[in-house]
Amino acid sequence: MSAIDITLTPFGPTHLPGALALSQQAGWPHRLEDWRFSLALSTGVVALDAGGRVLGTALTTCHDETLATVNMVIVDAAVRGRGLGRQLMEAAMAAAGTQRLRLVATAEGLPLYEKLGFRATGEIAQHQGVVTALHGAAPADRPDLDAVAAMDAAAYGARRPALIAALAAAGRVFTQPGGFAVRRPFGRGEVIGPVVARDAAIARTLVAAAAAGPAGRFLRVDTPLEQGLGPWLADLGLTQAGGGIAMQRGPDTPGTSAFTTFALANQALG
Repeated sequence: MSAIDITLTPFGPTHLPGALALSQQAGWPHRLEDWRFSLALSTGVVALDAGGRVLGTALTTCHDETLATVNMVIVDAAVRGRGLGRQLMEAAMAAAGTQRLRLVATAEGLPLYEKLGFRATGEIAQHQGVVTALHGAAPADRPDLDAVAAMDAAAYGARRPALIAALAAAGRVFTQPGGFAVRRPFGRGEVIGPVVARDAAIARTLVAAAAAGPAGRFLRVDTPLEQGLGPWLADLGLTQAGGGIAMQRGPDTPGTSAFTTFALANQALG
């Protein structure tokens, strides 16, 4: 297939089945509902062949006027190595304008992102499995979504009220003094994240509260390696199963926050 046979076009709902097929080819766990959730919060671009088959995808999620995430960047295995990934990334970056950009890179995508000006800022560890033990599970308060959004903004460095509202609508928000966690359906089961807290002890209490419930549920937590939750998650039965490299393009935001992100919403949305 030559480059002229491929057309980039805005990502619409009709492209979701083709996008799902690409993520399944890549071994990603996303369901159609997960793609629909991300697209509702984002703008996107798809690469189509002459027959309208989806060969590539990229989404841009603009959280506020200062920061966006680029995510769900996939290229069909049959057309890799022809520059299509770069075209998709350039389109996704253009959609963000002058905003700072973040993404979580796979090992395969890392060289391209570095060429496009992204730099590594940390490592994300993906933990998953069925919880076999809980330590200190506690009931959650009723969530004040404005307060939750403020804690998230302090930890993330950007306001994400639309994401917080969508997460609350899709799942359940758990709060304790000094933090919050969200649990929602995703992939093979459910994902716990974001988890934002003043310290690791509060974060562990929130994860325990979110993980409590019927036995046998498959759970996933994407946690920054430097936050140190990994060994504790493994003790719960959530073993590390891969991860990615957190990257940013653009300047850092100066200042400090009383809140820290201990788990991402997922690797796509940060």
